[in-house]
This record gives sequence, structure tokens and C-alpha cells, in this order.
Amino acid sequence: MLTPDFLFSLANPAAVLGWALLVLAPRWRGTRAVVLSGALPLVLAATYAVLIAAHYLGPHGGEGGFQSLDAVAALFRDRWALLAGWVHYLCFDMWTGAWETRDAQLRGLPHWLLVPCLLLTFMFGPVGLLLYFGVRGRYPVPHPAA
Repeated sequence: MLTPDFLFSLANPAAVLGWALLVLAPRWRGTRAVVLSGALPLVLAATYAVLIAAHYLGPHGGEGGFQSLDAVAALFRDRWALLAGWVHYLCFDMWTGAWETRDAQLRGLPHWLLVPCLLLTFMFGPVGLLLYFGVRGRYPVPHPAA
């Protein structure tokens, strides 16, 4: 039977694999196929959609909400909703890391400068994105010769 713990044990390693590919093999065709194409983030997005639907259609569907911090806390008391929230983070952070990687490659930003941004995006989402925007400003997109 599928449980939140079992699905968590699948989602986390999948995300860690995606991040390892971005950091260690950003130009490998497997990384392009699995992460940079959006495939892994889209699998996480589909998983999120199923989990959130299961929560709202389940016995705890009427609990919690987004109108106050207490309502959000009540929402996440349901383990299915908590798992959905975690997969939401995994999905959007991975999407952001893949975008950072594609954008850095387009700009010719050295990978060693991207790695700290990716690691911070993996661990602290918006902090990594903030750092990336600070770094990318020094590397404009090259314009093709006219």
C-alpha cells in the first residue's frame, strides 16, 4: 500500500539524483534528458497534483487552508498534505536549478561559479536564486554576430 513515508522515500532520492546531475554532470546528455528537459520536475509536478487531489478528496480535505498561519499549520497536520508540500518544494527548487543551469550555459558562466548557487537553491531555494541573479549579471547573453 502506498503511504506518505514510502512516497517520500522515492521522491527525495529522485530529487537528490537530479541535483547531483546538475552539479556534477551538467552537460551530460543524461542530465539534459532527465533534468534540463524538465522531465524530472514535471514528474514531481504530476506527483504533487495527485497528492494534493488525494488530500482534498480525502477525510482531511476540509482541514486547514492558506488564510492564516494557523490554517497552514492545520493543513500540514495531514501527512498527505505535508508530503504534497514537500514535493512542491522539490519540484520548484529543481525547476529553478535546471533553469539556472540552462541560463548559465547560455551566458558562458563558468560552472564553478554556478555550483554554490545550485547548492544554495537545493538547500535554501530563494537564497540560491538570489545569489544566481547576483552572479549572472556579470555574464550577459552573447548576441550573434550580425
